[in-house]
Amino acid sequence: MAHASEDVRQPLVLLVEDDPQDALIVQELLEDSGLAVRLEWARSVDEARRALARLRPQCVLLDLGLPDSYEFSALSSVLEAAGDAAVVVLTGLAEEGAGLAAVTAGAQDYLVKGRVEAEWLGRTLRYAIQRKQAEQAAVALHTARLRAKENARLERGLLPTPLLQRVPLEVASRYRASRSATLGGDFFDVVESDDKLVHAVIGDVCGHGPDEAALGVCLRIAWRALVLSGMTGVPLLRQLERILKAERASSEIFVTMSMLVLEPDRHTMRLWRAGHPGLLLHTPESVHLADPRQGPALGLPIEADWEADLLELPEGGGVTLYTDGLFERRLPGDTPRWLGEEGLLELSHRWTGLASEELLDAILADVESASVPDATADDVAVVHLRWKDES
Repeated sequence: MAHASEDVRQPLVLLVEDDPQDALIVQELLEDSGLAVRLEWARSVDEARRALARLRPQCVLLDLGLPDSYEFSALSSVLEAAGDAAVVVLTGLAEEGAGLAAVTAGAQDYLVKGRVEAEWLGRTLRYAIQRKQAEQAAVALHTARLRAKENARLERGLLPTPLLQRVPLEVASRYRASRSATLGGDFFDVVESDDKLVHAVIGDVCGHGPDEAALGVCLRIAWRALVLSGMTGVPLLRQLERILKAERASSEIFVTMSMLVLEPDRHTMRLWRAGHPGLLLHTPESVHLADPRQGPALGLPIEADWEADLLELPEGGGVTLYTDGLFERRLPGDTPRWLGEEGLLELSHRWTGLASEELLDAILADVESASVPDATADDVAVVHLRWKDES
């Protein structure tokens, strides 16, 4: 019934009707209704399902009395295949109750054959399309709100408030979700133990999505609980790997992690790295990239161990931990080039002398300006630790 010369922007209506005379009446009514649509005709449920997949119409006008259907089987089949299309059913004079039941079952409206006028038909189809769009918008909004609430709960679990009691330590942190808005598994935490040691961790669960985020929350909470119970170093990493293997959805999931212990003397740090990137050491005059020895990421089928490295924190200095989303950024240019940790260090000349919060803002701003916007960019977690000046 539709012609190639017709405006493709007009709504497409699929008429599912086995009676040619009734189909002709619908066509004439639509022509007189003032509603500009393109009309396609299917004669059976099976033909309608194929047409729905091929044409993606905005509205389906469905006769409930098709020969290849039984009771509401035609409606169920069409609703299943209709996707975004509104569905308006046609019933006989003696079947008006079936029209009401069809609306209850998911149709947007119904019309009774023999009682349809042109203007009424046009208005019914127009309102059905608008009603369907409103329903979809409401569902999408509800889904987005639920997802936002779930993401907020997961982010609170991934990014807790530092648990510090007496030690004079500044902690600044930033988290940037990926541009795809898919929550990842980056996490961090900072805890003061009873012996006045400050423990910090930063980790990254491979992959993206709520499962990875939930696993990150699980590991972060387990890390805090084990630290408060007095565990640290290699025994702590072994327990976290044990928990990871028990909780992960697939044996291919692994976690990179760095654990740091700041001694009360304010100058000594112990670091354990499990496949995680390095860290930035800040002095009042400069920034250095530290790349201490490391062991394998947690969860890999590798028989290896982790060893502690001792690092010196200069007077008035600080340390910045980060996940790989900070430096795995593509640089502008025709030839693919990546920022990398060395490129990160090249940006650092502007970061000396900045307070903790200003420092992290500058790091993120410089990385963003130096790299190409990327919809697939990874999440970024950054934590800066600095002893307070008590003079």
